[in-house]
Amino acid sequence: MRALDSVREWPVEQAAVVVLDRTGEIARTGPDEPMPWASVTKLVTALAVQIAVSQGDVSLDEPAGPPGATVRHLLAHASGVGPEDDSVLAQPGKRRIYSNRGFDLLGELVAERAGKPFPEYLDAEVFSPLGMTRTRLDGSPARAVTGPISDLAALGAELLTPTLATDLRDEATRVAFPGLSGVLPGFGRQASNDWGLGFEIRDGKSPHWTGSRNSPETFGHFGQTGSFLWVDPVAGLACACLTGTQFGEWAAEHWPRLSDLVLDERA
Repeated sequence: MRALDSVREWPVEQAAVVVLDRTGEIARTGPDEPMPWASVTKLVTALAVQIAVSQGDVSLDEPAGPPGATVRHLLAHASGVGPEDDSVLAQPGKRRIYSNRGFDLLGELVAERAGKPFPEYLDAEVFSPLGMTRTRLDGSPARAVTGPISDLAALGAELLTPTLATDLRDEATRVAFPGLSGVLPGFGRQASNDWGLGFEIRDGKSPHWTGSRNSPETFGHFGQTGSFLWVDPVAGLACACLTGTQFGEWAAEHWPRLSDLVLDERA
């Protein structure tokens, strides 16, 4: 895929990118060695919570987090809990406040219900079933996964063609609490800062880290270590990226360009 030639222009020491369709991997560049995922971790934590809900161990609408908030609020960054601590900055369902603390609370809840540490739950319910044998969580459920691009691509394949918690996937990729404004980290305030159940939804956000050709239904996440995974169900494509380089202007410039090149080439 010629689109991946553009990755050589990125101002990073190393970059690994995989493009997938519903039949599997169609293009790859870069090393297959473990790198930090940062907030892309939230995708596997969200999937683990969805599995716990699907299995009946957790309910989306049970209380969790600040008073009046639920598991659904925490997954959708709509609980009002602060970014890094238990401070309450808004009433549940009133603002989209991106919160690492909210995902830590979700990890604690699932661990309590499962009777095992959250990293063990992830291994058993997400990593092992998807063959992500070189990926691990060592710390916060919001941002502490490390793994290689092949494992991130395996997650992309799962999100493109679900096999886990399939009963929740449509709901997870629809906007939860529509119309909430908030700041998309790195890209500023969005009048409609749309999220599903742990997945950021592109919709009409501008600026954005995906491409102008990505459909509004595109969902995924990016991380501060120069990582991202987007899934475009309309195009039937997913794109995974790891760099280990701090997110900055370089990413805001090059990631959308890469995404548009990939989509142009597969149109």
